[in-house]
Amino acid sequence: MQTRNFKFRLYPNSYQIKKLQENLDACRWVYNKMVEVIHKNGSTSRNDLNYFLTELKQSEHWLYNYHSKMLQMVSTQVAGSQKSLMELHKNGYKTGNLRFAKYDDYHTFTYNQSGFGIIKYGNSDLLHLLKIGSIEIRKHRNVPENAMIKQIIVTKSRSGKWYCSVTCDIDAVPPKTNITKPVGIDVGIKNFAYDSDGFVTPNPLNLQKMLKPLARVQRKISRRQPGSNNRKKSVKWYQLIHERIKNRRKDFLHKLSTQYARKYDIVFVEKLQKMNMVKNHRFARGILDSGWGTFTNMLYYKTILAEIPARNTTVTCSCCGNSVPKSPTVRIHRCDICGLVLDRDHNAAINILSKGLGIFGVKSSLPQELREVTPVEISQRSRKQEKTIELSDGSSLSFFGI
Repeated sequence: MQTRNFKFRLYPNSYQIKKLQENLDACRWVYNKMVEVIHKNGSTSRNDLNYFLTELKQSEHWLYNYHSKMLQMVSTQVAGSQKSLMELHKNGYKTGNLRFAKYDDYHTFTYNQSGFGIIKYGNSDLLHLLKIGSIEIRKHRNVPENAMIKQIIVTKSRSGKWYCSVTCDIDAVPPKTNITKPVGIDVGIKNFAYDSDGFVTPNPLNLQKMLKPLARVQRKISRRQPGSNNRKKSVKWYQLIHERIKNRRKDFLHKLSTQYARKYDIVFVEKLQKMNMVKNHRFARGILDSGWGTFTNMLYYKTILAEIPARNTTVTCSCCGNSVPKSPTVRIHRCDICGLVLDRDHNAAINILSKGLGIFGVKSSLPQELREVTPVEISQRSRKQEKTIELSDGSSLSFFGI
């Protein structure tokens, strides 16, 4: 059994928009009431929050106009937030209390187990939500016939658009491990992806291209009177620009990850410590703008993905194994021993592929001058859904989808 999420755009009419917003407001009101109880009584379990919800509905009869499971999922949300704060506090982080949700900070509500359905009406698809109605949904992809829909999450974007995420359980057969067409990918800032076959994908850097429009609209916001309608319009335009940047980034990452998933059987990438890398203020914006983590997550559910330790993949010569240290500004790899001259990202991608193939005991199918690569000695350890293999140097390799 595999859990999959499908995100679709909703096109509600004016009456349905009003109903959806009323449901958001009701959930936000219940959320704030539960947070108030936690501030008063301390840590509260999910069951106690549900008991409180029952008492609240008896005193506030207008809550019966909304789906009961939707309101119960608010208690699950509050309990999850409370648990996360407690875990952070145990790990040494400074945490305060749960905050009340403002109007602009609450964007989702959930229909769980019942009260929803996707139906066909003529040439259109409709999402039926109990006590709201049937809303037009744009199904740009089909949900598998054997899928069992578990819940519907309705989301309002910052720009006012409505979406729904359909969570399904699917009977999926695990794919067989086939490494006849492997590839190693080195991600970067200048070139987003440089693979072991020599194909280069430039980095679009969508945020970098929109810095001037963002700065312009931020100056407009700063000049507007707080609370005025003109300030609200400027803030909405600012949010719309950020939504466009996000959509362009996701579109690029989806297309690129789908291209690799269709062309290759298994993909090897570096296991990067991205949170440590963004501490360097010179590269932080470029790293976050690139979306390496999102790209890896997309490859994870589209194909078989293996994460290789990133240690020395750029320094090691892919031909002779010699160590060639270089600064980030040096883009060409030059080996003094074997004479190999190669782009540094291409050299790293070949090393990533060689390390990955060494895990399976397969010789690297590299060009003739680059085949002098010794497989790494390994000891295997299996784990459910994620395999972790410990390498001889103490580092570990994780791969998914096998």
